[in-house]
Amino acid sequence: MTPLERFKNLIIIDKRDIYQILLYSLFGGLISLTLPLGIQSIINFLQAGKVSTSWIVLVIIVVVGVVLVGVFKIMQYRITENLQQKIFVRSSFDFAYRFPKIKFDQLYNEYPPELANRFFDTLTVQKGFSKLLLDISTAILQILFGIILLSLYHSFFILFGFILLGMLYIIFRANFTKGLETSLKESKYKYKVAHWIQEIARNHLSFRNLSLFEFSLNKNDQLVSDYLNYREDHFRILKRQFIHLVGFKTIITAGLLIIGGILVLNQQMNIGQFVAAEIIIISIITAVEKLFAGLELFYDVLTSLEKLGNVADLDIEKNNTPQNFMINNNDAITLKAKNLNYKYPDSETCILNNINLTIHPKDRVVIKGKNGSGKTTLIRLLAKIIDPTSGTMFVNDVNINKVNINDYRSKIGLISVNDTTFEGSILDNIICQNKSININEINKVLDKVKLSKFIKSLPLGLDTPLFTDGKQISSSVVQKIVLARCILSNPEIILLEDPLTKVDENQAKKIIDYLMDKSHPWTLVITTGNSEWEKQATKIITLENGQIV
Repeated sequence: MTPLERFKNLIIIDKRDIYQILLYSLFGGLISLTLPLGIQSIINFLQAGKVSTSWIVLVIIVVVGVVLVGVFKIMQYRITENLQQKIFVRSSFDFAYRFPKIKFDQLYNEYPPELANRFFDTLTVQKGFSKLLLDISTAILQILFGIILLSLYHSFFILFGFILLGMLYIIFRANFTKGLETSLKESKYKYKVAHWIQEIARNHLSFRNLSLFEFSLNKNDQLVSDYLNYREDHFRILKRQFIHLVGFKTIITAGLLIIGGILVLNQQMNIGQFVAAEIIIISIITAVEKLFAGLELFYDVLTSLEKLGNVADLDIEKNNTPQNFMINNNDAITLKAKNLNYKYPDSETCILNNINLTIHPKDRVVIKGKNGSGKTTLIRLLAKIIDPTSGTMFVNDVNINKVNINDYRSKIGLISVNDTTFEGSILDNIICQNKSININEINKVLDKVKLSKFIKSLPLGLDTPLFTDGKQISSSVVQKIVLARCILSNPEIILLEDPLTKVDENQAKKIIDYLMDKSHPWTLVITTGNSEWEKQATKIITLENGQIV
């Protein structure tokens, strides 16, 4: 999708509001159209040296016209404020909805937090789109109405109108494509700089080392230099537009002053008409300046829409159709893998080869193997985070692609190696505002994962706020909180990627005993190198080079 197509879609979504803005611009333009005529009549009365009732009425009409134009502007501002709020809300929910549903292969070569930075382009779209609607619509109508009004004074101004519109079109065509291209390149390197600063912040302890610190500054210098080069390219286009504008203004102003003077001298226009015409000419030139200023803003808005499209264009999971089966709540879940193979997007060889296994209800399955043997990949296939390159997964003998994905995941508790806490209280991190979980259940689970003592030591207890990644607490506590969250979601199947690597050995053993206890209703599958899990396992699967051995 091109940036212009994205802009068109933005207009279509809010077309009713936009029609209102254009309607108010039209009314305001028509009233503004009458103001020079009123001024012209006032000047004619003044030339006659009489103060009459008509003169007073005309003054009142002109003043009322100015007030009405102002009222229409205020109405437009109200609508554009609503538009800005709608754009922000839509964009925030679009990002919040998409990231958990974007297909794994779409994010394989991307860093999701860096992609999320694109959300800040929403602010440019908010402000820029509204300003374009107000200024550009007003400017275009001002130019068109001005040309129409000038043509009433003399037929020559009709020719002038066509020449003016032709010149504007030529200037636009000469600059638009190159201006948009350089704006996109500039924005690309702006994000590269922002991403590198984000990397420095993420690894700020490592970059305290002098040699790494110098490396970070050198790389930043290189990225900033690239950005400045592309920014300079974009500025050249803007400068060229400004030069065209200056030339345009000079030609139009000089031409109209000369021609208007000749028409007055030849008595084809009176002095009142000449003054009114000059007012119209000034308003046209002001409108043209707005158009050129709006063109730079137009580049920014199109570029921002393209950046937002970097997220919006990523494929999301779409296999929840009315034909997809729901899992009966009374049925225990059996998982089967038949001839599963998986190959990562940038790999030529499969990480998993011909995997066949069955996981029965209440099984305690340990998957072990060396690093790179395919343990994590197998867990993610079972959770349907990724889809097999070939082969089939079955849920209760139904192809998993025919099962409602949201229903299936609601019965899965997954802890990946990257799971951590998020910004919010400890209670938020554990129950995620699930009101159906009572405090007795929470306390029981906290006790089983050895968190109770820690929580009681905190002045605010469960209401203690946590920062991103649980920066102010130990990594072992983070793992326990994530585990408590998983258990309290009441899953039928728990899938774990080595969840207790940071936990004290004695505590880890007690937590393992609790999770592996066969009295609990869940099925548990874990990838681990800790032999303690194997003691109570019903199945032990060893992977080697992507195969079950």
